[in-house]
Amino acid sequence: MKQPPPLFFLLILLSATIASAATTPTVSPTPSPTSSPTPPTTKAPSSSSSPLDPEQMKTLRSLHIPTTRDPCIQPSPRNATICDNSKPLRHLISLHLSNCSSDLFLSSAALKSLSSLRSLSFTDCQVSPVRFPSQLSLSLTSFSCIRSLRRLSGVWLSRFVNLTDLTVSYTPVKASGLYVILGHMHQLKTLTISHANLSGSLPRHLNPDLTHVDLSDNKLKGKIPTSLTLLEDLKFLNLSSNGLDGEIPTELGNLISLKNLSLASNSFSGSIPSSFSAIPGLIHVDLSNNQLNGSVPKFLSELKGLKVLNLENNQFNGVLPFNASFIKRLAVFKVGGNSNLCYNRSVLSSKLKLGVARCDKNGFPIVAPSPKESSADSESDYGDDDAVDTSNKKEKHHGPSKVVLGFAIGISSIVFLIIFLVLIAKCCR
Repeated sequence: MKQPPPLFFLLILLSATIASAATTPTVSPTPSPTSSPTPPTTKAPSSSSSPLDPEQMKTLRSLHIPTTRDPCIQPSPRNATICDNSKPLRHLISLHLSNCSSDLFLSSAALKSLSSLRSLSFTDCQVSPVRFPSQLSLSLTSFSCIRSLRRLSGVWLSRFVNLTDLTVSYTPVKASGLYVILGHMHQLKTLTISHANLSGSLPRHLNPDLTHVDLSDNKLKGKIPTSLTLLEDLKFLNLSSNGLDGEIPTELGNLISLKNLSLASNSFSGSIPSSFSAIPGLIHVDLSNNQLNGSVPKFLSELKGLKVLNLENNQFNGVLPFNASFIKRLAVFKVGGNSNLCYNRSVLSSKLKLGVARCDKNGFPIVAPSPKESSADSESDYGDDDAVDTSNKKEKHHGPSKVVLGFAIGISSIVFLIIFLVLIAKCCR
């Protein structure tokens, strides 16, 4: 049989190769870890690459804020800026100025370009305040001024009608009353005006959504109004260091969300309302430096979350109703400066240094003992009779006992008698 010619085999091999190439899918080679990466697909520029509005950049320069870097991405170390993601230009929505230079000037033109701001704050910026453009006043939801702007007026602050957060501290505020400032702030949730030399009385109408109220270190006078007792969401209330007086309203017990209460350094009188027992989340209670009287209520020890209790420098009387386990779980406990208050030594040790006297058996304070008696008290039990017994026991231990002394005298007498007889015998010889 004849063998096929070589050309025949070449044709068959070529046709098989073409068929295989037609049926096998093309697969892109997978790059190895050391190979150059495939160039990424080009994406649309992100919002962070959008430039800041040129007018706002100009304003930042006028406020001595460096703009060599993008202030939206790399804010200045002293001044914080936050921008939105709008296109084609970004806008400032938050600006914080701190440690301002003495030549900083807030011009109306500069502020007008900042109408996109939602939050504006100053810290240690002793510059003169200017009238804010109405558009900026209306856009702000948060305003803070700490040791800044030299002085403010209630009318000036009242223009920020859309605020949810207002903080003014260590900056004098001239106003005929708080209502001038707060009268039209219907969305306010946190309020701080402290160390501001603010006078007048507490307003009779407050936004019911308030969760934080700090009006400490001012010159407010009068009683606590009903408006404060209606703030069901209030968590923080600080009215310390004012001239408030009258009794603490029983209705404060309606503030079931309250965690921090400070009424210190006022002129409140009367007793601690029993309604406080209905506020389960109380953590901090400071009623010091008032004229409160009556007994210290025991229910305070039943507030499981309580960590700070300051009742010092009042006119409380009677026996302190707390045990050692309650006092030890507190981070701060102060009751000193209540001259008619005392503690039961069978319940509390004098080692706790409470700052009040111990009680006698009738529940009245005992006059402060001498240092020697104080050291004896730490080991004795309840009652002043025990202190007398302890002092008698101490006297028995001073010097030799009577038995030993009598025995020594007897021995000495016998020895003397023997010597005397020997001398007489020698003389007779």
